[in-house]
Amino acid sequence: MTTADFTPAERDAFYRLIAARRDMRHFRGGKIPAAVLARLLHAAHQAPSVGLMQPWRFIRICDPKLREAIAGLVDAERQATAAALGERRDEFLRLKVEGVRDCAELLVAALAPDDGTRFGRRMMAAEMALCSAACAIQNLWLAARAENLGLGWVSLFDPDALAERLALPAGTKPIAILCLGPVTDLYPEPMLAREGWRQPRPLATVVFRDRWGQAEEAL
Repeated sequence: MTTADFTPAERDAFYRLIAARRDMRHFRGGKIPAAVLARLLHAAHQAPSVGLMQPWRFIRICDPKLREAIAGLVDAERQATAAALGERRDEFLRLKVEGVRDCAELLVAALAPDDGTRFGRRMMAAEMALCSAACAIQNLWLAARAENLGLGWVSLFDPDALAERLALPAGTKPIAILCLGPVTDLYPEPMLAREGWRQPRPLATVVFRDRWGQAEEAL
């Protein structure tokens, strides 16, 4: 299979896709056709990985009782997070922070046990495995948006408790609960920005030239 250059229209559609991606919390149930779900997972599996280690594993949650148990783990961590936020506790509790019970599909992304890959990982073994898995999740996120579906990455859970629930083997670590499915409306801007929790940083504040803090004048 040869790879042709992308047309200007295809390029513009790609940048539009990136700009339109959102971390979704509000879902409307429904179902995702099997062919669409397969396309999404195939897109995730095409992600780059350090040393071609492909450390990601995706667990599709189909058992309603297991989904409810996972929702309970998220609820518990939500309360613990609220308690740790001090004066912003009530503000946080007013936010909808996940869609575990409402989404069409629930996936858990996990890091597989380390397979000993050292290519590109000698100095940062754990970090490179995590970065590789994050690339797969980002692929899934963008593919979901291209299919006009929403995806939300939930990080409010105790990884040990979730690993036990899912009977994960030793050395496997869950890193994300992924809510996936149809939504009523995709947020026009990041939800936390819309709700006044935090505003995105301008690009010019995160790109430097030659050394930390030195502005990149081309921006």
